[in-house]
Amino acid sequence: MYTTAIAKDSWWALSVRGLVTVLLGVALVFWPFLTLLTVIYLFSAYIILSGLFGVVSGIMSVDKSTWWSLQVLLGVVELGFGVYLVRHLSVKFTTLLLLVGFVLVIRGLVEIIGTFIEGQVASTVRTLSSITGLAAIVAGVVILLQPKTVGVGFVWILGLYALIVGSLYVAMSVDGKRQMDGGKR
Repeated sequence: MYTTAIAKDSWWALSVRGLVTVLLGVALVFWPFLTLLTVIYLFSAYIILSGLFGVVSGIMSVDKSTWWSLQVLLGVVELGFGVYLVRHLSVKFTTLLLLVGFVLVIRGLVEIIGTFIEGQVASTVRTLSSITGLAAIVAGVVILLQPKTVGVGFVWILGLYALIVGSLYVAMSVDGKRQMDGGKR
């Protein structure tokens, strides 16, 4: 949802978010046996940046988006989750899985609903944003349905989600840049 609102105006911010998300995905996919503490640090840094991105983009889109307040609320929730993880590094693995699963499902729902509510969004961005929302929901549900048995699979699920969604964010930013330049390729 906040990706659709800023894809054109702040394409560079979406591009940075996409690159950071891809880097998280690469770290989790290629080094799945990282310690729980390292995963908590990586995910905390990512979710705090994502929350900041959501709050800032929500505030920047007050006059452009009908759902700017939901963008800000989701950003604040992500910030709170990230700060909680940083302050409670000794969380149990099951608790981490449940929190990540819920955040992904909520993010996916907000992304999909926002995509269809926003009226002035290019069809490419609408499609890519819907896919990112669906990917978040699928990853979140898989994590929530198997909290005790996911183990290293959790890291791979989160890593694959980050690789897919990060790439889609970069694609949306490229489309936003193209729109801003007047549709030139």
